[in-house]
Amino acid sequence: MFTGKPYEEYFSFPSGNGSRLAFDNDTGDILVWNSNGTLVDNVTKDVEPRPGLYYYRATLDFYGVFTLYYYPRNPSGGASWSVSKAWPPNICGAFVNSALSVGQNRYGIGPCGCNGICETIDARPNCSCLPGFSFLDDNNHYAGCKQDYAGDPGDCSPDGSTIREDRFEFQNISFVNFPLSDYGIFHPATGLECQQSCLRDCSCAVSIYPTTKNNGDATCFKKQLPLSNWYRDANLDSTVLVKVLKSDASKKQRAASKKKPATRNNQAIVILSVLLGTFVVLASISLIFFCLFRRRLHDLSGVRSPSRRDLETNLQFFTYKDLEHATNRFSEELGRGAFGTVYKGELPSIYGNRVAVKKLDKFAQDGEREFTTEVKVIGQTHHKNLVRLIGYCDEAEHRLLVYEFMQNGSLSSFLFGVPRPSWQQRLQIASMVAKGLAYLHEECSKQIIHCDIKPQNILLDESFTAKISDFGLAKLLMNDKTRTKTGIRGTKGYVAPEWFRNTPVTVKVDVYSFGVMLLEIICCRRCVEVEMEEAAILTDWAFQCYSEGMIGKVVENDEEARNDVETLEMLLKVAIWCVQEDPLLRPSMRIVAMMLEGVVQVPNPPCLFPPNSMSMSMSVSSFECC
Repeated sequence: MFTGKPYEEYFSFPSGNGSRLAFDNDTGDILVWNSNGTLVDNVTKDVEPRPGLYYYRATLDFYGVFTLYYYPRNPSGGASWSVSKAWPPNICGAFVNSALSVGQNRYGIGPCGCNGICETIDARPNCSCLPGFSFLDDNNHYAGCKQDYAGDPGDCSPDGSTIREDRFEFQNISFVNFPLSDYGIFHPATGLECQQSCLRDCSCAVSIYPTTKNNGDATCFKKQLPLSNWYRDANLDSTVLVKVLKSDASKKQRAASKKKPATRNNQAIVILSVLLGTFVVLASISLIFFCLFRRRLHDLSGVRSPSRRDLETNLQFFTYKDLEHATNRFSEELGRGAFGTVYKGELPSIYGNRVAVKKLDKFAQDGEREFTTEVKVIGQTHHKNLVRLIGYCDEAEHRLLVYEFMQNGSLSSFLFGVPRPSWQQRLQIASMVAKGLAYLHEECSKQIIHCDIKPQNILLDESFTAKISDFGLAKLLMNDKTRTKTGIRGTKGYVAPEWFRNTPVTVKVDVYSFGVMLLEIICCRRCVEVEMEEAAILTDWAFQCYSEGMIGKVVENDEEARNDVETLEMLLKVAIWCVQEDPLLRPSMRIVAMMLEGVVQVPNPPCLFPPNSMSMSMSVSSFECC
């Protein structure tokens, strides 16, 4: 056991026993140890051959194998780096064991990607594809495999059965298995019954049954795409039946035999070609006249195309009449915020049809010139985690912004609805929002403090990509203004303490609000819930649970989160750092994003409300890369 010895954890191996790679700071040894503190291996102790005659180097490859190599100090010719030790010795089996022990999604798709077969050779994963599959990238066999026949909607009937079963056949492979995600299991079954069941099932791509039990007492496992963590082992007692499309060579041969040279047929083809060409020309002319007529009718009805486009930002200028017509006189309200009301609208397809139009009825009227300048700053911000601004209107007293339409609404509705989002979805959303804020604070041309980060201002598109809205509307900072003293902005529960003090406001107010929202994402509950009595304030309650070692309590009814204790603890520590009272203690959003990605190690946070918090400071070196 490691008791009292300083060591630094470096890497967590994909193995079921939670193995870690660590460095002993006293001896310089490289150690492999279990999560319970038991030493598994001292990689650098008693290495063979002896160190005096050889150079050594160690690598940690992207697929998760730590390898120690040696090379002779006095090579006699033809020498090369040779493997002394490798951990884990069977990387393919390690991924499978981990998936079995903690759930198949914990370590993703394995070293060989989706539909790839992994075989450990010299401690490295050697990747191959199932019959009927080929590599996605011929230059990178770790990227996975794709099915050569992508399928056709006509393959399946409405009840899920296969149409024209005679088009498919099975190819057998042995000593290969994937022990997870069986969507269909039946027992007892013979090999033929297992094959026929998969053939009739349109969703079935592969079926597996034991090789030795062919007396009808075996269990048949059916699997559908995508497949992950396939591995090859000579000791496996299983037969894999892969459903593939039959060769269509006979069809091509029959088609070729029907092709007879015929002069009359050739003449007919020429005549038909002339007639078809004439028809196409006439149809094109008719289409042009139709479009011109429709454009004229469109103008007469009062819906005009936008009159100008800003070349610098690619923003489109709209007239108020354009947007009034697009929103059907602002009839369908999507939501209300601190700066106005948002309405659903429809524009020509070049803008993606549906849009969100924000009426800035609460916007400070500082003149057309300043409004246009601020809008252009927003238009110059481009990031996949920011809601895209399409255009604007600054006609007379009207101030409107036109955004891309976000199909899945706000994070608030998604997070606090029933059922709750999955643990993995919540982790991805937290990471996306952190990256978007880091861009606003450090990467866009003019630094932007959002001032109102909360779930209502995080929107989700059709693929549930999280995007920040309302950025740039609270306060835009020029390059020579890094702080501002102003009135309190934001929403109760998310407002940083410095808003209530006579102290400068910086980007750290967004870090605080993000920390509160991160706790909401973890717990799927709002930051203030009066009816919960002692747990009414989420930040206080979460810190109490963390400090008392009861982190599972914050996700008490979330089995998926409770099974991922390491990630849960990491997220709680990040959130506690973000909501520190002293802004100097809070990390930047760039560091937060790196923490959530696992690139930066998260140190243990201090007390959330230390008595001398305002006098404390923290060096950036506390957030060092792993």
